[in-house]
Amino acid sequence: MSKQPPPLSRSEFLQNAQPVQVVIGGNTFGAGPREFSTGSFGWYLSAKTNLIVDGKSLPVQIGLNLTVVGSKETARS
Repeated sequence: MSKQPPPLSRSEFLQNAQPVQVVIGGNTFGAGPREFSTGSFGWYLSAKTNLIVDGKSLPVQIGLNLTVVGSKETARS
């Protein structure tokens, strides 16, 4: 992917982006739109769930960033 600025402004993204549904281990989570401390923007998810391995339930912590490529270069509003 080329690193060009996205075709919308930071404020347009933050006002209009909808949560993204992410499925992990059969469980659905919503990653919400967010501006990151790095200046990039995208979606963020932080959650805890259990995954089954060999019939045993394992607690796991989820940390997920979906960063819009080139968003750091977009002017801050």
